[in-house]
Amino acid sequence: MMTVKQRLQKEEILLAPGIYDAFSAMVAEQTGFEAVYLSGASIAYTTLGRSDVGLTTFTEVNEKIAQIRDRIKLPIIVDADTGFGNALNTERTVRGFERSGANIIQLEDQSFPKRCGHLEGKTLVSTQEMVGKIQAATDARHNADTLIMARTDAVAVEGFEAALERAEKYLAAGADVLFVEAVRSDEQMQVVNAQFKGRAPLLVNMVEGGKTPVKSTQVLQSLGYSIVIFPGGTVRAVANTLQQYYGSLKQTGSTQAFQDRMLDFDGLNDLIGTPELLARGKRYESGER
Repeated sequence: MMTVKQRLQKEEILLAPGIYDAFSAMVAEQTGFEAVYLSGASIAYTTLGRSDVGLTTFTEVNEKIAQIRDRIKLPIIVDADTGFGNALNTERTVRGFERSGANIIQLEDQSFPKRCGHLEGKTLVSTQEMVGKIQAATDARHNADTLIMARTDAVAVEGFEAALERAEKYLAAGADVLFVEAVRSDEQMQVVNAQFKGRAPLLVNMVEGGKTPVKSTQVLQSLGYSIVIFPGGTVRAVANTLQQYYGSLKQTGSTQAFQDRMLDFDGLNDLIGTPELLARGKRYESGER
């Protein structure tokens, strides 16, 4: 399997769905995606049942990465929020996430506590502080194939031009991938790509109901983006399904009315590979190779 660094040299855009645990990652891999995006917001939603407002920790995210890496082979793009502190915290975050199996580590320039990129009320650290974090991140990694992504949330706080200025400085500091979050229009997307395409891979974030117009991968590729993520769509789809499932169960007292929208016991075990797992266990019990 090629590295994500090699994959980004291709013209074809890399589509990475949002995941939040090993199960969602496994299904994404089986579906045929080339990479996955471990969303910090989705970890907050599913692990804590809370909003994306800086409540998750380094340890919680690092544990998720290790569990996911144990289950899939795909490249994992990881949302590392603010690095969980200053430049020294960022060093620890990068070392830990890389060791656990992250392939691209995304850092943002919000101050703590951070917020989802499409929520109001964000605040930023200084450009100088973020430059230091990027330098710490690139110094901390052990493998040159581990990429550092710099995200700026300045569009919502300082304006679009300031966001471009910050992105320029983050690129100069050593960022491998750039992410200008929550651009507001087709025109802004075009300007971002006109300025940075060919100089660094660009990531764009598609949030249903968010600040950025949702586009198809074909359109985004034509604009010049290298990576597109749909980070929270997975949880929104799961939440809608759970509401319907629980509603049906509560109303009818049975799952019968919902069974055409479910896997049965054997179907789920086939999905997660239970027969193969049990067969491997039997081989070890018998001492066979």
